[in-house]
Amino acid sequence: MISMYTKQEIIIKSYREGQSQRSISRELHVNRKTVSKYIREYESHIRDNQSGTTVLSDYLSQPPVYRAQNRSKLKLTREVQAYIDKLLEENAEKKRQGLSKQLLKKCDIHEQLNGQGIDIGYTTVCNYIRSKSTKSQDKEAFIRQKYEPGETCEFDWGEIKLYIKDELVRFQLAVFTSAYSNYRFAAFYQCQDTLAFMESHVAFFDFTKCVYRQMVYDNMRVAVAKFVGRYEKEPTQALLQLRGHYQFSHRFCNAYRGNEKGHVERSVEYIRRKSFGVKCKFDSINEARQWLTFTINKLNATRQKLTGKTANELFAEEVKVLAAAPAKLACAEQVQLRVDKYSTITYRTNRYSVPDHLVGCFIDVKILSLQIQIYQHGVLLASHGRSYKKHQWIIAIEHYLDTFKQKPGALSGSVALASSDCLKQLYIEYFENEPRDFIDLLDYCHKNQVSEEKLQGAVSRLQKSGVRQITAEKTKVLLGNKQSESTHIPCDQIVQLAKTQLSEQAALIN
Repeated sequence: MISMYTKQEIIIKSYREGQSQRSISRELHVNRKTVSKYIREYESHIRDNQSGTTVLSDYLSQPPVYRAQNRSKLKLTREVQAYIDKLLEENAEKKRQGLSKQLLKKCDIHEQLNGQGIDIGYTTVCNYIRSKSTKSQDKEAFIRQKYEPGETCEFDWGEIKLYIKDELVRFQLAVFTSAYSNYRFAAFYQCQDTLAFMESHVAFFDFTKCVYRQMVYDNMRVAVAKFVGRYEKEPTQALLQLRGHYQFSHRFCNAYRGNEKGHVERSVEYIRRKSFGVKCKFDSINEARQWLTFTINKLNATRQKLTGKTANELFAEEVKVLAAAPAKLACAEQVQLRVDKYSTITYRTNRYSVPDHLVGCFIDVKILSLQIQIYQHGVLLASHGRSYKKHQWIIAIEHYLDTFKQKPGALSGSVALASSDCLKQLYIEYFENEPRDFIDLLDYCHKNQVSEEKLQGAVSRLQKSGVRQITAEKTKVLLGNKQSESTHIPCDQIVQLAKTQLSEQAALIN
């Protein structure tokens, strides 16, 4: 677009100085068609109005106007608009499902378009999305801060919702962010409790191999035990234990002032979007954790706009001034519980099985964020994956084998059998009328550390071998046999050995 000054020069040089359109075009470096256009417009104004001076003044004081409303869009085609609308509809669907914190923002939609090979400007995308929404937002002022390398690291929680095998599950995302380098680390847990708080710190310091001078927290219940006066807060025992082991200081934000740790507030939202705004359905929790690790590594390797460096490069500068992390801190809750008549212990409404000879005894239980470990006199007796659901029975069938030997009729309807789809199917197909044999087989597998997969493989081999009836004895024989490599002997050598043996036997008889 030409300026108002150029527009005025075209008219003045044409009417006052009498220059040709070609000479004006060469002198002002403007296309000759543009020169002709503004001269025609000026002549049209003179014909429509009698006062030339007024026309000249009015016309030359108006900036050039381009009429582009009828111009077809080159980049924002209908196909591109349809793709953006699809992503916006996915955002709306996430809102309806309660995933409002995992929506794609404008920059994410722009990245998705570029990832599909669509060359379109970010401003164009923003303008189109803005035209689809009339929502107004309140603006907030922020104050830029400056941090020294290794000075501060901020911690915060964030909620994420993932589909694990098509089941919607809530998790708590623990996020660490360096205030200087924006170096990020994240891990998610089933619950925002003390064990998860401590284990996330242990994982972070083990990952970085370094300790920051100061950790910053908001008024989370796992870090603040109680308020003392108006502004002072007393840290929890867990935070004091972490401080003492890793030798860092801490600072709490003021109430309702999350902007005082703005780096991690932004990181929680940023990591949640970049990781689970794009993908939120997984076959297992381990797959989701691997995806989170992949995303974190990718973000730390991305160049930042302000510095032009990656978080990895800036963190390398911090490592030079950071203290080395000590050995891992052991994080666990120790409780003593009594075994009930079902040979289980109860922890937070869930029941976990123990060997049946411990009914009525008090045992030591070690609680981890992902595991329940059961001890007696310092000896590990059982271990279970920890469940965060309500009123669940987590049963291992080997804990009840002695009782089943005395009560074989209780096996078919037991929760212990129902807890394993593999064993239940095997029992129904081959041992439903022989519960004692099945119990004997399970006892053999337990004593010889035979897994369910190996047991199922042995049964499959018996089926393929053409055995009419699969029994416990046949299965145990197959499990007990060790396949060894046979030595191949040539046919001529076999014949020679046979002749030698026959001659020796004949000599003995004679």
